[in-house]
Amino acid sequence: MLHEFMNGFGLAASWQNLGFALVGCVLGTLIGVLPGVGPLATISMLLSITIYLDPLSSLVMLAGIFYGAQYGGSTTAILCNLPGEASAVVTVLDGHKMARKGRAGAALAIAALGSLFAGIVATLIIALFAPALSKFALRFNAPEYFVLMMLGLFAAVVFSHGKMSKALAMTALGILLGTIGTDIETGASRYTFGVPQLSEGIGIVALSMGLFGLSEIIMNISRTESREVLSATIGRLWPSREETRRAAPAVVRGTAIGALLGLLPGGGVTLSTFAAYIFEKKISKNPQEFGQGAVEGLAAPEAANNAAAQTSFIPLLTLGIPTTPTLALLLGAMIMQGIQPGPQVMTTRPDLFWGLIASMLIGNVMLVIINLPMIGVWVQLLRVPYRILFPVILTICCIGAYAMEFSSVDLISMALFAGAGVLLSAFGFPPVPLLLGFILGPLAEENLRRAMAIAGGDITVFVTRPVSATMIGVILLMVLIMAAPKFRRNRAVFDEG
Repeated sequence: MLHEFMNGFGLAASWQNLGFALVGCVLGTLIGVLPGVGPLATISMLLSITIYLDPLSSLVMLAGIFYGAQYGGSTTAILCNLPGEASAVVTVLDGHKMARKGRAGAALAIAALGSLFAGIVATLIIALFAPALSKFALRFNAPEYFVLMMLGLFAAVVFSHGKMSKALAMTALGILLGTIGTDIETGASRYTFGVPQLSEGIGIVALSMGLFGLSEIIMNISRTESREVLSATIGRLWPSREETRRAAPAVVRGTAIGALLGLLPGGGVTLSTFAAYIFEKKISKNPQEFGQGAVEGLAAPEAANNAAAQTSFIPLLTLGIPTTPTLALLLGAMIMQGIQPGPQVMTTRPDLFWGLIASMLIGNVMLVIINLPMIGVWVQLLRVPYRILFPVILTICCIGAYAMEFSSVDLISMALFAGAGVLLSAFGFPPVPLLLGFILGPLAEENLRRAMAIAGGDITVFVTRPVSATMIGVILLMVLIMAAPKFRRNRAVFDEG
């Protein structure tokens, strides 16, 4: 394993991949700093470009955008009282209060260094445990893969925000959209309505750009823009000895919580920040300080969100299951590159597997260098009005969608999904389960048909095999949890918070 990791480190440290890692980290920090433009929309816009890159380089850049946004989101939360990312919501509570007290520099340093520690530890966890899980998953066959995909879809419903009935409807809609195109078994057209361009199905670039990129722009334009930047009170970029003493154990605890919850499908990254904050407040001798600038209230959630962002790669790299919508797009990027996600990646493409893991270590160090010395640059960017940013983003989206196939159908599809995204958000339908259903649905269908062919049509094949039977048991447990009144109440409270 050490030999493979060192080979991967050599690939990640090549000039080409270092350059793409830097681009990803800078873009991630930038979109984290600028509220309203998240990693999901950014990666959607870049999907059409990555197909022309080397697979490792494209994944290194996209991964850098994903975990770089966790760093950048804390800058906006601390200086503007406005989370750049959903995972930075908890950072606002104590980080901005520290800035109000003239400790903005210390708050930014604690957030960056805590995230660095969490990122390194979580990356080492991936290197240690992902190979073992991947080796176990190599025993999977079509029945296990089908049940695994269904488990991912059910988990997306359970852990999504809003009403579960709406999340379930969105998942079903995503699966239906994924069936459009040519049947892989018979070659017959399905739901193409005589449009030849739909014979290969709906493009993930058009869907993701419209659903998350353009719709996000439209909704942000409709909101009142209000940002107050505390640039005059940043001060010295280093915490005091007392702040360091209080922050260090909180970072360790937050890392442990985030590394565990990052494995959960749905909102593991966001959930980990709330869990870490609540845990720190519960064990604190002075809980009344939380919400008033407590160092632990900043350090633990920041470590948790970065650790969760890193460990969420474990299910993606070993099982081919994305635990977040952003990772679902990374899964889509792998498929576009002709790479079959799952445990075979480690054996067939060890350069990709270990190179991506090694790039995370390099990327975390880059992010600290980018975030702290360049804080003045990010402060100036915070003052850029949205009316200047959004036309640029809109142009990039249109060029990216058209460049995939040079077809106007992709532009029309993107516009339709943008309108659908606005309507879905307005009526409280979460778009994320739709994306997961769109990506996992066809994979589930393919493995279902393969399993039925292997078993000669015997449906009991799913319960007679130990692994698939166990996962079916987990799915049934999820259904029972969904039906529990206490779970529904807690879910409603979390969504309101």
